[in-house]
Amino acid sequence: MNKRRPAVAGQFYPGSAREIEAQIARLVDEGAAREKVIGALAPHAGWMYSGRAAGLLYSRIEIPETVVVMCPNHRGLGADAAVMAEGSWELPTGEVQLDGALARAIMARCGFLRDDARAHQNEHSLEVQVPLLQHFRPDFKLTPISLSRVSLEECEELGRAIADAVEEQGRETLVVASSDMTHFESAPAAKKKDGLALERLTALDPAGLYNTVMKNRISMCGVIPATIMLYYALARGASMAEVIDYRNSGDVTGDYSDVVAYAAAIVK
Repeated sequence: MNKRRPAVAGQFYPGSAREIEAQIARLVDEGAAREKVIGALAPHAGWMYSGRAAGLLYSRIEIPETVVVMCPNHRGLGADAAVMAEGSWELPTGEVQLDGALARAIMARCGFLRDDARAHQNEHSLEVQVPLLQHFRPDFKLTPISLSRVSLEECEELGRAIADAVEEQGRETLVVASSDMTHFESAPAAKKKDGLALERLTALDPAGLYNTVMKNRISMCGVIPATIMLYYALARGASMAEVIDYRNSGDVTGDYSDVVAYAAAIVK
């Protein structure tokens, strides 16, 4: 069976189950009210920078049986749109089984999505989500999708394909878009640019989000996953979105002249 081993344990997050759970305890809000949501936007930097935002996000969500996580392909390996359809992901916190039935149902509806484990081999932006999801739902099944050069029209196609496949499978499913926001600008400049993008996200406007990021040269690395997530959410009846956290690396380093920014949002 195809098994994906951790690529960034001990780097972006701790390397042992004990250390992971100890850090998660500092990142999450165990007392938060949890609710069913359709989609989410989650940051993916090292936990020391964006882990609190991600922890607060997942603290608000009732994690269902199946989670689709879409991420940007930072490494350039594999297909432009790649799902790992079979096998499992091995993490220090335990093994996560892949939802092969859902992956195949999505591929059957989307002509450009490929079954390609290479795209996931060294990618950090999806892996960092998994221990947090395990914390709240140890037995969840994962459908991982890595994305790079995808047009707006293809974003809509894949979003609708995921929605149709989820409907066919008949299981509650959460779709997470993994993305950081503006990279390597001053905190005020980042906040201004990110505000434009997040305004379109909270308006449930996938085309507006995609075009705003392109027009304003916003270095939101996961704009494609976020756009697809919004198309999915609309197809599943979403009526509102809410940004629940926004921060930047300067909050940790003290240097606000050159930051990476992070946002967490839910769509329901």
